Amino acid sequence: MNRPTNVRGPAQPPLAIVGHGPGESPAAVPPRATPAEEDSEQRTGGPSGDNRDVGRPAGHDQPPARSAPQEAVLRAELRERTADLQRLKAEYDNYRKRVHRDRLAVGEIAVANVLSRLLPVLDSLAEAKEQGEVTGGFQRIAEALHNELGALGLEPFGTVGDPFDPLIHEAITYIPDNTLEHATCTAVLRQGYRVGDRLLRPAQVIVAGEPPVGPS
Repeated sequence: MNRPTNVRGPAQPPLAIVGHGPGESPAAVPPRATPAEEDSEQRTGGPSGDNRDVGRPAGHDQPPARSAPQEAVLRAELRERTADLQRLKAEYDNYRKRVHRDRLAVGEIAVANVLSRLLPVLDSLAEAKEQGEVTGGFQRIAEALHNELGALGLEPFGTVGDPFDPLIHEAITYIPDNTLEHATCTAVLRQGYRVGDRLLRPAQVIVAGEPPVGPS
């Protein structure tokens, strides 16, 4: 190339392409990463596909092993808590049984109180029956009343010939009788009643038996 004659100064060589020599092609420029690849590199800390944790010590995700004294302390605490739960359950079971028993007792007392108030009515019916006044429809009413009271647990007792029992019999008169080996109820003046094991009132009876032995 001829240099113009009107230009002064040393001649400058023509521009050269830096980065390759004669016979070499220009270096290939790597393609720009897509947004998805850049996001993946930010999460993994490296190029896409490289999921290795740089600088993380081995076994970092594993929980530390407990020593033998720590396990013994934990087992002792577990046994103590288990014993507390067992005691609490036993106390609750006893409380539930006691409440159930108290409810039954209250119900029995209430029924006994109501039946006790009806005993004079039964005495009047028994007296009217002895006089032959309980007949017709009145007799059916009396029978229905006795059946309903029996369903509630009312039980009459005291009949002629029963052995005398001071716990349930009230002796009005004692008649000596050498023919009897044991004291026996020879007459019932008033019927006795009870509800289950609860005595509402004793039976009034006349007792006959061997003469009492006096001091010699």
